[in-house]
Amino acid sequence: MKTVYLDNAATTPVREEVISEMITVLGSDFGNPSSTHSFGRKARSHIELARKQIASLIGASPNEIIFTSGGTEADNLIIKSSCESLGVKRIISSEIEHHAVLDTVLKMKSQGVEVCFVRILPDGSIDYEHLETLLEEGSSKKQLVTLMHVNNEIGNLLDVQRVGELCNKYQALFHSDTVQSVGHYKWDVSKVKIDFINAAAHKFHGPKGVGFAYMNKSCKLCPQIIGGGQEKGIRAGTEMTHNVVGMAKAFEIANAHLENEKQYVLALKKRFITGLTSKIEGVAFNGLSADSESSTYTLVNCRLPLTESKASMLLFHMDLKGIACSQGSACQSGSQKGSHVLSAVLTTEQKQYPSLRFSFSIFNTEEDIDYVLEVLSEFCNG
Repeated sequence: MKTVYLDNAATTPVREEVISEMITVLGSDFGNPSSTHSFGRKARSHIELARKQIASLIGASPNEIIFTSGGTEADNLIIKSSCESLGVKRIISSEIEHHAVLDTVLKMKSQGVEVCFVRILPDGSIDYEHLETLLEEGSSKKQLVTLMHVNNEIGNLLDVQRVGELCNKYQALFHSDTVQSVGHYKWDVSKVKIDFINAAAHKFHGPKGVGFAYMNKSCKLCPQIIGGGQEKGIRAGTEMTHNVVGMAKAFEIANAHLENEKQYVLALKKRFITGLTSKIEGVAFNGLSADSESSTYTLVNCRLPLTESKASMLLFHMDLKGIACSQGSACQSGSQKGSHVLSAVLTTEQKQYPSLRFSFSIFNTEEDIDYVLEVLSEFCNG
């Protein structure tokens, strides 16, 4: 049976070059990076070279890069530590953030930190004027703005330059969850007024279980994981050398080929949108995911004109046909709750119809797209 993987926003296949690099380190350079003997020093050299590579690719200094287990840990570290060690008393966020941010923000609220949510427009965009109003209202307090660059469900893009300038105007800290962005867009933190970003390697064809946080050197955070004092005392635990090396390799490749791969993937997205609109009458798109300028080139979130009984079989049918896609964030899979993002941006009537997220990568082909369109068309029109 033909199989097509269109759930790259959940995770991506690992590049062969990355696997090869990781295997070499696993086999030969297994020492503990904190050990002072030659085996440890060799592992440490891999860690620090990776740190320098990643820092140079985002315009940061090596001492501003902290390795973590992924995006979720980095979000937790940045938000919690900003409150604990930087004196943040007020957080401005949105109700359509990834739960790694949203739940952490609500945890801080339960501990006495004031939390405000910026208004979301009907198309899923941030109301920038409301954001400025919130910043002005709270300007007497130390504030943190945490808003994601690329929404992981509807693909909307945040104007990070604009938000950074607003935060600077009101002397607020700015964190952007860039897990869906890093490795897909060029980043230069020296040209954006931003204090924190974070990444997960498995979103750009690297291994799972590793990520990094960029922390502006002026922001000294306290650790959330306490122990051996690794990662400059900010994140304890023996560094996962092979994963860090794999992440650096994946990031290097992603940045080297970013523009060509972006155009290739964008062409697949446009082919998919054109096919959906021509083959399925009444199909609609959530957020700005059908707009190639205002949303990421890597995903489409569509709403299908199906009855409730037929909608209940949709994902099962796609899986039977060998197609991987998702109803919402993969981090919510297994939960009976609907998508909090779609709940925030869709009308009551629109919520009656099923939505699917399709996300693309360099490993997909036009044949993949055409096959998925054929399967969807047959199911919706049959």
